[in-house]
Amino acid sequence: MTASSPWRGALPRLAGGLALILLPLVVSNQYHLHLASLIGAFWILVAGLNLVVGYTGQLSVGHVGLLAIGSYTFAILAGKHGWDPILTTVVAGLVCGLCGFLVGLPSLRLPEFYFAMSTLAFGLIVTELAVARTELTGGGVGLPAPFFPGPLGTPSGFYWLILAAAGLVTWLTWNVTRFMWGRSLVAIRDSPVAAASVGVPVFRAKLTVFVFSGVTAGVAGALFSSLQSYITPDTFHFELSLFFFVSIIIGGRGSILGPFVGTAVLTALPELVAPLAKLGTFFYGLLLLLVVLLVPEGVGRLVQRVIAALRPPVVEHHAIRPDLDRLRAALRAGARR
Repeated sequence: MTASSPWRGALPRLAGGLALILLPLVVSNQYHLHLASLIGAFWILVAGLNLVVGYTGQLSVGHVGLLAIGSYTFAILAGKHGWDPILTTVVAGLVCGLCGFLVGLPSLRLPEFYFAMSTLAFGLIVTELAVARTELTGGGVGLPAPFFPGPLGTPSGFYWLILAAAGLVTWLTWNVTRFMWGRSLVAIRDSPVAAASVGVPVFRAKLTVFVFSGVTAGVAGALFSSLQSYITPDTFHFELSLFFFVSIIIGGRGSILGPFVGTAVLTALPELVAPLAKLGTFFYGLLLLLVVLLVPEGVGRLVQRVIAALRPPVVEHHAIRPDLDRLRAALRAGARR
């Protein structure tokens, strides 16, 4: 294989990362930068949820509840009590990780359909509590969420903060999936019985990734509330939870690139069809139907195939090194004859 072949996979990632870093310097429209920040905040949640849905095969449709808990934790602690926003973001992640543990501990023992229903119930309960606990959450009126201090309070600075958090979460999930842990998660998704028979701790693995997805949802919720600057219970509707789930299905299970593409496309889709905003759910359903029928492996797999087709073929060169000692011995044996 040529010496430059390892760079062929790294160069697109480096170019993409550089483009994301330089985006605030080339985008003049602040709304487009806001949209990019929103994609990054949602991706932080989807990246963690992808381990649950895409790798272990658990149908969690209630992560909007964890997003709401992270958002309200940030708004209450940083807004009402004046905590440092960065510290509050970490605390929001820990609180949602604990909530993920408390929800996952009993519900992950249930079959897939009942687990999905339990996560759905959790999301609905959180929304109802946000409405009922007026003294804590502001009820239907909602709460203002503070901005981050200093340079992080500017649109560009806040975008870079979200980009750094998204990059860290992506790196963590990528490292999980590329080693033995990722293979064990895929084994659980394909056949829990077979995975348990070869020593994979099925329940512990499920609970671990669910808690991790809770932490990422809490961090995403804190960043999302500051980005929105004001949150109400209506912000965390069921369609948003369905959006996270559909992003993974459209992008393709068992990959990192696919769900990211799905998140970016579905976040930008309402803006592309803004004149038809009332038909937003219709376009989500239509896109999901087209992907399931035409590209069942997901958009991410299609992108990988296109990149592979456009990439020049790798030519392998194998150096031939003759065994001179054996050649001399054979020549001497022939001369004796």
